[in-house]
Amino acid sequence: MANEVLVPFKKPIPWSSNLRSLSQRFGNHVAIRDGNDALLTFRGLDEHAHALAYQLKALGVTHGEAIAVLLPNSCEAVWVSYGIRLHGAAETPLSFNSTSEELAWYKAVAKFSCVITFEEKAALVQALNLKLILVNAKGLQAAASSPGDLNTLAASSFTTEVWPPIDPNVAGRIMFTSGTTGKPKGVLYSHGARSSGEQLQKATLPFMPNPGERILLMTPFVHGASLITYAWCDLGGEVVLLNGVDIEGIRPLLDEKKLCAIFAPPTVLAKILFSFEGRRFEGVRCIFTGTQPLTAALYHKACAMFGPVVRITFGKSECVNPITVLDPAATHEYFNSADQHRPGACVGWPAPGVEIRIADPQVSDDPDERANGEVLLRAPQMSNTLLSPEGLIPHSEGGWHATGDLGYVDERGRLVLTGRIADVIKTGGYRVNPDEIEAVLSGLPQSGQITVTSLPSDYWGEIIVAVAEHAQPGWVQAASERVAVLSRHKQPRLHIALDTLPRNPQGKVSRRQVRAAVLARYHLLDGPYPEIELRA
Repeated sequence: MANEVLVPFKKPIPWSSNLRSLSQRFGNHVAIRDGNDALLTFRGLDEHAHALAYQLKALGVTHGEAIAVLLPNSCEAVWVSYGIRLHGAAETPLSFNSTSEELAWYKAVAKFSCVITFEEKAALVQALNLKLILVNAKGLQAAASSPGDLNTLAASSFTTEVWPPIDPNVAGRIMFTSGTTGKPKGVLYSHGARSSGEQLQKATLPFMPNPGERILLMTPFVHGASLITYAWCDLGGEVVLLNGVDIEGIRPLLDEKKLCAIFAPPTVLAKILFSFEGRRFEGVRCIFTGTQPLTAALYHKACAMFGPVVRITFGKSECVNPITVLDPAATHEYFNSADQHRPGACVGWPAPGVEIRIADPQVSDDPDERANGEVLLRAPQMSNTLLSPEGLIPHSEGGWHATGDLGYVDERGRLVLTGRIADVIKTGGYRVNPDEIEAVLSGLPQSGQITVTSLPSDYWGEIIVAVAEHAQPGWVQAASERVAVLSRHKQPRLHIALDTLPRNPQGKVSRRQVRAAVLARYHLLDGPYPEIELRA
């Protein structure tokens, strides 16, 4: 026995029986509550999801076939997701605000031929020669057997029949990268990888919710919100799914202590903290955050409002949360220690089964900074491959994914992210990480968010530029005083104000788009002391 090679057993995924079990256990308990005051019970979730699975089967959809979903945050988005999953197709969720050009690109990458959406999007979808399945608050509405031909197709009634388990090796989900460095790539997950991610998400929750305990989700369901929805509902909890940061919708939930947890990436958390500044709320047991670095200033504001309940995780489109976890106690310790003043953002220890290594660590030009390199990862919940219109883009040799993130593992084994390879600015012979500058400028009272990017320069190579939204008089002077603590080559040479900073559908500021917005409005006067002037 000692010399035998043990092969991991990959069993089929019983999506259907799992959902039926939730329905039998929690029945008329509310599973989903959305911003339109719609409710979906666990029994309703089961009925709608199985009805959709039967519809897909009637339309001839095969296991692993890509099915696009074009829905906003809503009860419909949730039961559609469950229905595609238990059928065995590859759910391909898209931003509800996608343009015709973006949909055409997604179609070319994922190769889907059918889209599930609301009637208001029918014309947009059919113009791209795509089939339709329409849904509404009552469930399935109609299906189109061919573009331009919308025929009512009766959905199968609810049945006690349980669908067979799904082969874990067939395609189960196709996500898209944010597209901050180019056109979005498709990210393909098998049903097995998808199941691993959901189980790991539950295993790393800081506590198990009781039936009826609510979590508030406001980010797009097509990304992180869906992962937490599956984990929370599997334990009988209730998900409040708002379509964006609706402050008036959030207010009564906080005032009446109706929330057990909140998922709020830093940009969302900042809006909540600003809107309820000076308030103190009890009852929230955890604020889940991630997707971008959390600054010390933002953490301490959150702590003052909710207590030490913030949990940090790291996840990517190519490998879903949680890659690393910094639980609330460890997060509080970090932001009250000298470690918080080191360059970079601590995102915690690897989750169970996750491997992290640093490729080609190099010493920075600044001797006070830690050596860092590109973060590579390998994990059971990682995507199987990337997709482009030309075909598959496999991960690196040995199954490692090169994240494009820069970072290091500190002396306690925690991963610290220091920036993006694509974002490193080369100016005057130096390499500068814009994240470090943004951290210093974070929370400047005279402006909203400040993003640091660069402009191409014959003289400097690249010129560091600080770009602020909602800027008030005096912001440039205040920003200059802040960055005086940095080496001279790290200090922005230009300060520019825009009405708003360009963001992708997930709410992240795109430095590439910020640079394009600046160059569209201003002309650079290059040289040792660069200036800008408005374009005619």
